[in-house]
Amino acid sequence: MKFSLASATLVASCGVAASFAPAFVSQQSTITRESRSALSVAAVQQMTRFDRLKKAYKGVVPMIDPSDLDFSYDDFNTAVEATDYAFNRNDVVKGTVVQYDNGGCIVDIGAKASAFLPVAEAALIQQQGSQIESLVEIDAEMDFQIISEEDENGQLLVSVRRIQYRQAWDNVAAMNESDDAFEAEVIAINRGGAICLVAGLRAFLPGSHLTGQLPTEDLIGQQLPLKFLEVNQEANKLVVSNRRAVVEKQMADLSRGDVVDGFVKALKPYGAFVEVGGMSGLLHISQISYDRIDDLEKVFQIGDKVKCMIIDHDKANGRIALSTKSLEPEPGDMLRDSARVFEMAEETARKYHERMEMERIAREEDTKNIVLGLGDSLDSLDGDDVNGDDAADPLNDVNDSLDSLLS
Repeated sequence: MKFSLASATLVASCGVAASFAPAFVSQQSTITRESRSALSVAAVQQMTRFDRLKKAYKGVVPMIDPSDLDFSYDDFNTAVEATDYAFNRNDVVKGTVVQYDNGGCIVDIGAKASAFLPVAEAALIQQQGSQIESLVEIDAEMDFQIISEEDENGQLLVSVRRIQYRQAWDNVAAMNESDDAFEAEVIAINRGGAICLVAGLRAFLPGSHLTGQLPTEDLIGQQLPLKFLEVNQEANKLVVSNRRAVVEKQMADLSRGDVVDGFVKALKPYGAFVEVGGMSGLLHISQISYDRIDDLEKVFQIGDKVKCMIIDHDKANGRIALSTKSLEPEPGDMLRDSARVFEMAEETARKYHERMEMERIAREEDTKNIVLGLGDSLDSLDGDDVNGDDAADPLNDVNDSLDSLLS
């Protein structure tokens, strides 16, 4: 019974396996065909370099006869030997921007590997947060300075900013040499004054050299006339003055006798200092009024608006001498009614100039008469007297005295 049961079980199992065998074989065949198809597609997609070159092969290229060329192999060897492939730090080379990459750009400078231009080195003048796309253009050809040695991949770092920095100092040196006034934009304010952008360089404008205004945030963005006070490239120091530019321009337009408006900025025992368009002029106590002044503070207060006449100036140092005495309609009016003096200043100045012109003409006429009188006297000395002797010559007595001394 045991044998027959085991045999029956084995026979049954073989029968079930036999019934599933055709389906299993069919499924395996399907998988094999699909795998082969996938492998063939992958093989096509993953062609080797040799297969790609073989596929791209177009046949034998006809040889060129060297005798038909103007450039021989010897010329080629000479050109190769004469070509310098060395790229050293601080060298300036020509290059072409190829593409933007990793916050900078790739530059072809003819080296074995492309160079990299960081955004910080792309330009001397950059707005905060500038992107490389706004600083350099693709395919732009320009000069680049090498600022590093080759890394492990043979790549170099290059800079445009450092080239522009040297050019900016050259421009500043030329501007300083000519000593002409120029305009520059205020870009920042600090405790001591303002920062201006001059030819791409940051220049310091001291607060004491600002004319008519204080170094506040309102100055940012304004264009100011400036002149240089100090240019020192070695110390990277650039100092400018707004007052010097303004004063020299105004001094060029001022002359003696002009009536100007100003403000009293300081009182001293010897007179008052008056600010006239950024310049400081001295109104000496003797030039305030024809009357005697015992207490200057009874005449002026700091901040008073006044009108003065320029009686002298030093254009080289930007100094002017002022007078209100010349503007008094009547002597002593500055002490009695200064408002009347300022109101009639232009009319009084006109009369003053007319009087000075008449006095000048009178002086010239007197000088002319004196010269003509001397000429008549000299003419009488040159002529002989009617008797033909030398009695009219005033030098005869001197000659006689000399002869007696020498004998």
